[in-house]
Amino acid sequence: MNMVIGYGAILLFTVLVVVVMNRSRRSDSSMSEYATGGRSFNSFFGTMAFLNTWIAGTVFVAFAGLTASGGVIGFYSLSYSLLSVVLMFFLGTPVNKWGRIHDLRTQADLLGLRYNSRSVRVIAAIIGVLASIPWVVLGMQSLGLVFSTLSFGAVSPYLAVVIGVLFIAARQIWTVRLGTRGLIISDMVQGLFAYGAGFLLILGLLVWLFTNGHGFGDIPPALLLLPGPDSPAGPLYLFSLMFTGMMGAWCWPDLFVRMFSVKTPRTVQKSAVQAAPIMFLFSGALTTVCLLAASMPGVAEAPDTVWFTLAGVGGAVTVAVAGVCVVAATMGNVGANLQAVGTQVVNDVIGVRGNGRVESAKGAKIAVAVITLVSAGAALLMANQVSGLIVIAFVSYQAVCQLAPTLLLGIFWRRGTAAAANASMITGILTAAVLELMYPSPLSIPWLGGLTSGVAGLIVNLAVYLLVSLAKPAPRAEQQRVNALFDDLNNKETAELARQAG
Repeated sequence: MNMVIGYGAILLFTVLVVVVMNRSRRSDSSMSEYATGGRSFNSFFGTMAFLNTWIAGTVFVAFAGLTASGGVIGFYSLSYSLLSVVLMFFLGTPVNKWGRIHDLRTQADLLGLRYNSRSVRVIAAIIGVLASIPWVVLGMQSLGLVFSTLSFGAVSPYLAVVIGVLFIAARQIWTVRLGTRGLIISDMVQGLFAYGAGFLLILGLLVWLFTNGHGFGDIPPALLLLPGPDSPAGPLYLFSLMFTGMMGAWCWPDLFVRMFSVKTPRTVQKSAVQAAPIMFLFSGALTTVCLLAASMPGVAEAPDTVWFTLAGVGGAVTVAVAGVCVVAATMGNVGANLQAVGTQVVNDVIGVRGNGRVESAKGAKIAVAVITLVSAGAALLMANQVSGLIVIAFVSYQAVCQLAPTLLLGIFWRRGTAAAANASMITGILTAAVLELMYPSPLSIPWLGGLTSGVAGLIVNLAVYLLVSLAKPAPRAEQQRVNALFDDLNNKETAELARQAG
C-alpha cells in the first residue's frame, strides 16, 4: 500500500504537468521559436523558470547530503546562489536586448556575436555541453533514490535507478516536442510544488526537529566548524568552493535560454528581484533542516538520504510529498539542460557551417533526443553509485566556470578579443582537466593552498584573457563593431523595440 501511495503520487503529478504543457502547446515555426519560446514570457514565468532550473532535484539529495555529513559548509551553495541572482539582474539588459535584436538562441550564439568569431562560438558550446551533461546524469541518479525510497523496500536500489532513468527519459518526449515554451510552462507547475509545497514541508520538519530533541545544541560540534587556515584541505578550500560557484553561476547554457525567453530586460530584472527572497528562504530553510537532522540516528551512515529520513517521521504520505518535490525539481533542471545542450549542439557546433544559422527546429529536437539517450545510458552504467553524488556537481562546476572570463568580461568590457577568448578558454579547461585528474574532486591542491582544479584553471584562464587582449588589441574596424554593439543597449530604437515587445 505504501508503494502505491509513493508511486501513485509521482504518476498523478506527472500527468498534471503533461496536461498543463499540452494545453499551452503551440507549433514552433522556426529554430528561434523553439529555442526561446517566442521571447514572450512575463516575470512570474521567468522567476519560476530560473528557480526550477537553478534549484535542481539534487539539492534534496547531493547538497542535502553534503550538509548532513559536512555541516555548515553546506551553506556555501546558498551564498553563491544569491550572488547568481545579483548577477542575473545586471546581465539582463545586454543578454535580453542583444538576443532580441540579433535573434540569439543560445549562450554560445551570444558569444559568437560579441566576438564575431565562429571558433569562440564552437569552443564555448563544447565546454557548455561537456559541463551540463554530468548534471543530467546527476538528476537521473537522484531519481533512483526517489524511486527506491518510495517503494518502501519493494524495489532494489539498482532497479530504482533504472526506473528513475526510464522515467525522466520518457518525460523528455515533451521536452523534444514542445521546446522552451513547454519547459517554461512546466517550470511554473513544477516550481510551485517543489518550492511551495516543499517549503511548507520543511517548516513542519523544523517544528518536529525542535520539539523532539534535535535542536542546534544537539548538532555534533565538528559539523559547526568551517575549514580554516589549519584545515587539511587547505586555507583556500572554502574560498575555492564559493568562488567556483560564483563564477560558474551564470555560465550554465540553460540559464541564458531563460533570459532570452522573457519579454524585456526589465522582465529579467523583475525576475531576479522576485527570485532572491524565495531562494534565500527556501535554500536557507532546507540547509538548516538538513544540518539539524545530522543528530538523527542513521543520517551519518547515509547522508544522501537525509531528506527522506526526515520525511519518514510523518509516514508514507509525507515521504510521497518529499519524493514529488525531488521529482518536480529534477524535471525542470534536466529538461532545461537537455533542451539547451541539444540546441547548442545543432545551433553552435553543427550550425556554424554555411551561413552559421540554423532555421529548422527539427535538428534540435533530434539532438535533444540523442543526448537524452546518451545521458540515460551513462546513468545506467553508474546505477550502482547511489552515494557521494555531490562529486559529480563539483566536477561540472570546475569545467563550466572556465567560460566566466570570456563571458562576463566580454559582456561588461569592450576590449576583450576573439583571440583572447579562444586562448583563455582552451588553456583554462586544459589546466582544470589536468589538475582534476591529479586531484579529483572534492580534493583540493595542497601546493596551491587548497585551491581546487577549477579555480587554478580560472586563474590561468583570466591571465591569458587579459594578456592577449591587452598585448594584441582588436583592429579598429572590429573595435568599432563592438562599440556599436554596446551602443545598441542605449539607443532609442532599441529601447522602442523592447517596449513594443513588452
